[in-house]
Amino acid sequence: MKTSPRLIAFHLPQFHPTPENDEWWGKGFTEWTNVAKAKPLYPDHYQPHVPADLGFYDLRLPEARHAQAELAREYGIEGFCYYHYWFGDGRRMLERPVNEILASGEPDFPFCLCWANHSWNNIWQGTADRTLIEQTYPGLEDHRLHFEWLLKAFKDRRYITVDDKPLFLIYNPTDIPELPNVILFWRELAKQAGLAGLYLVGVNYRHRQDWNPISVGLDASTWQPLPPKDGHIPPRYRLRRLLNRIFLGKKSSLTVYDYADTIEQLTRKSPPNFPDYPTVLPNWDNTPRSGENGLVLHGSTPELFGRVLRRGLSLISDNEPEHQIVFIKAWNEWAEGNYLEPDQFHGHGYLNVVRQELSRFRTESNI
Repeated sequence: MKTSPRLIAFHLPQFHPTPENDEWWGKGFTEWTNVAKAKPLYPDHYQPHVPADLGFYDLRLPEARHAQAELAREYGIEGFCYYHYWFGDGRRMLERPVNEILASGEPDFPFCLCWANHSWNNIWQGTADRTLIEQTYPGLEDHRLHFEWLLKAFKDRRYITVDDKPLFLIYNPTDIPELPNVILFWRELAKQAGLAGLYLVGVNYRHRQDWNPISVGLDASTWQPLPPKDGHIPPRYRLRRLLNRIFLGKKSSLTVYDYADTIEQLTRKSPPNFPDYPTVLPNWDNTPRSGENGLVLHGSTPELFGRVLRRGLSLISDNEPEHQIVFIKAWNEWAEGNYLEPDQFHGHGYLNVVRQELSRFRTESNI
């Protein structure tokens, strides 16, 4: 029996150099490159974000992966959901950390995978006019090859399951041609491989709230809402933007919302009539990547995030324990400002809130 609720944090493996990133962005580029060079874009803008306990780690090091796992375990995170990149014809990216986790059996910490099936472009420079790697879907034989690779992970004793079925997320499910047929194909391959099945969750970040994952053959969805990037900016910062345009010639499409004002939008108000798991967001600020084209949820605090997490937990409180799942976006997406790892400003504040809200949920569930 799983201990509930089940908090699973998305995990970005972009914290180690790769030949491709060296070519595109310069020698030694990692996620830290953008994080470290970030600058405040308006008064009271919290940038740069500087890591605390774990430092500017390199995920090629087993010690770094162990430290992450031990910290997450200490505060009640069940496991990591590693972003997984398969671009078609067997091409992968950022694969080294998960490859080594599978090969070594360490750290002894649960995990699952999310297929981040999207093309890569130069959005990291605030634009999107150059495709670096195109996400392709060559056909069923490629889906077979993909499944055969995934099977190594699915059969790992640490792999997270739901109803004894490996949990696998798909970031852009409806981008996959003939998705229902692909899902049926994978389910048959899973059966042939001796698995109890697959538990497939589609990430809903661009569909309407009422998008039903069952309609395309998935088992569930997780809703990842963000307010629109529409140039909104609080009145107190508008004069600064105007002055920048007049005197510095800076053009900006920066969008800024107060995190406190978006809390109602960051979770559903009630569970839908289909299986759906909340994704809760500690913060968002992708200006380290996108600069003046970024989106900022200004003024997030551990206490405010606690309210969002509490709402997320309330949405799954009536589920069977195995299905009391809440995803957190994310453990370490530093260049988008959403992370639980300790930083120099909040310390362990967000992790402390996670532990407190887990304790509150379990206490109230036993009343």
